[in-house]
Amino acid sequence: MDVIQLLPDSVANQIAAGEVIQRPASVIKELVENAIDAGAKSIKVLVVDAGRTSVQVIDDGSGMSDTDARLSFERHATSKIRKADDLFALHTMGFRGEALASIAAVAQVTLQTRRAEDELGTKLTIEGSRVTGQEPVMCDVGSNFSVENLFFNVPARRKFLKSNVTEMSNINQTFERIVLVYPEISFALYHNGQPVMNLPATSLRQRILDVFGKKLNSSLLAIETKTTLCQIKGFVGKPEFARKKGAKQFFFVNGRYMKHPYFHKAVQMAFERLVPSGDQVPYFIYFEVNPEDIDVNIHPVKTEIKFENEQAIWQILVASVRDAVGKFSGVTEIDFDVEGRPDIPVYNPDAMDAKQPTIEIDENYNPFKSSPRIDDEPQYLSTPSKYSGGKSSSSSTSRSSIPSSSLGLGDYKPQQTMGWESLYSTDNPLGGDVQRESDSFQSTNLSPSSLFEDEEEEQLDLVNRAHEHLQYRGQYIVTQVEDGLMFTDQHRADVRILFEHYIHTLATRTSSTQKILFPEVMQFPPTYAPLLPTAISEMCSLGFEIAEIGNGSYEVSGIPGGLSGLDPVTLVNELVSAVVEYGSDVQSEVNSLLALELAQRAATPYGEVLTQEQMESLIERLLECENYRYTPDGKTVSVVMPSRNIERLF
Repeated sequence: MDVIQLLPDSVANQIAAGEVIQRPASVIKELVENAIDAGAKSIKVLVVDAGRTSVQVIDDGSGMSDTDARLSFERHATSKIRKADDLFALHTMGFRGEALASIAAVAQVTLQTRRAEDELGTKLTIEGSRVTGQEPVMCDVGSNFSVENLFFNVPARRKFLKSNVTEMSNINQTFERIVLVYPEISFALYHNGQPVMNLPATSLRQRILDVFGKKLNSSLLAIETKTTLCQIKGFVGKPEFARKKGAKQFFFVNGRYMKHPYFHKAVQMAFERLVPSGDQVPYFIYFEVNPEDIDVNIHPVKTEIKFENEQAIWQILVASVRDAVGKFSGVTEIDFDVEGRPDIPVYNPDAMDAKQPTIEIDENYNPFKSSPRIDDEPQYLSTPSKYSGGKSSSSSTSRSSIPSSSLGLGDYKPQQTMGWESLYSTDNPLGGDVQRESDSFQSTNLSPSSLFEDEEEEQLDLVNRAHEHLQYRGQYIVTQVEDGLMFTDQHRADVRILFEHYIHTLATRTSSTQKILFPEVMQFPPTYAPLLPTAISEMCSLGFEIAEIGNGSYEVSGIPGGLSGLDPVTLVNELVSAVVEYGSDVQSEVNSLLALELAQRAATPYGEVLTQEQMESLIERLLECENYRYTPDGKTVSVVMPSRNIERLF
């Protein structure tokens, strides 16, 4: 009996849909990209329940005939390519012909479309890859896709969808990546009837500001480079606008969003030594390359792209970013503080003496005939020598007048001459001891990891420790414990202490607030909207005072006590960005994330000199923590070097 069978189209389409349609954001991506390829100038996206209930995409593109509308939902049916060679000369967003078939396989789809030359359009309804109806209808030019009950026939896939907040965050992220490429097209996004983004057609720079806020305008530096390999344009942020979290970073190639870690390192290298380690600068960089030199058909989502001349483009990118930063840094500024500065003469060829400078040489000078003076000889200190029996020389006596005995050498005579063989011989009374010490030293493993106490070994007594501490290089605190030395990273220790403090504050809802003299007003991008209420609520529990004042603006009037040295706007921005970046659903995870971010910002910085009292207090509080060895993100805080390992060094 034959066991291999051809799968039905409905099953094959569901398998394909698993690769292309992963969540509601995938539906929006595919439908909006199709609208762009159809020449739309206005695209509207309406979402209900973060796409679970329905996703509707309306465009004013070219539309389709009734035959094309029916055929468009078949697998590998496309108007973008005709032969395999077209894959290497793509000028459209879509090309596989799988998107509509995949959507129709896992949802209930209704399409209304009409071409400009047709009086009537067509309405097509599909449910689970099965056409349930097609009829003529009056509608506007373009296409109107309505996708309802996503994954209604794949319960397992629907069960693994995240919360509405997380799914809406993914939709916003997908929408951003599209609207940043096509500023000449107007876009609108609505969620549950409320506008999220309404973007009119504009310039590229203005589109970036419309999406991420006007405050970004002062931080952007323009890039524009044209070579035979590629054209690079866009914007990078100024070094002083670098931040730990939330920096907006986008790469696009030929109008398509891409992820490219290799090119990301190129941008980071261009800012080397200009921004602190670990900080990120925003960038919006657009590549235009020959379609034959890239391959976009290596991943179903089409965000991974392979370049033929990757290394050369990398070098062009580094040079372009450095050039933009260099132009910004080279702009002269008016400086009125000139008091006490020397005058720099201006070159005047008419006023210069035409006589050439001459060099005078003493022909009678011979360095080998002149003898150095005794006074120029180095002086020897009157330090008793252990070989001279305590004799010392006067510090004012020259080397030539000092007897050899006074130098500590005349009284010393070796009793006998010994070769190295006799030194290590067991017949020599000293040789055996030397040999045994040598063997003992060689048999000792002195790798760095062996010098410190193994975590699995018995814990050393850290309670009975000295109250005197040594600060090394402004980073480590050295403390004598019962049987060795404990080395503590002062910044990480404070991170662990503050983290547990903030976690306790969130759990008990007890916090102190420090008022800001002049409240700060700040705006967040529309894409932050789904997670912003959760983040703001938890931050207020930590001691922040943040109030919404309308139009997406918030007023920061207070921060937690003890954070007086930090910039409130930067602090709030990074905390909110961290929550949006990770998109945690569980409340405890949000609390841990906020507590860790705040602890890292407020902890004792490296290089700060601590007094004995400060070091003692830090160690005391660290040992009271649940885990004094590691930070919440797994970095080592303290290690102990036992005495026996110190003795091995000697």
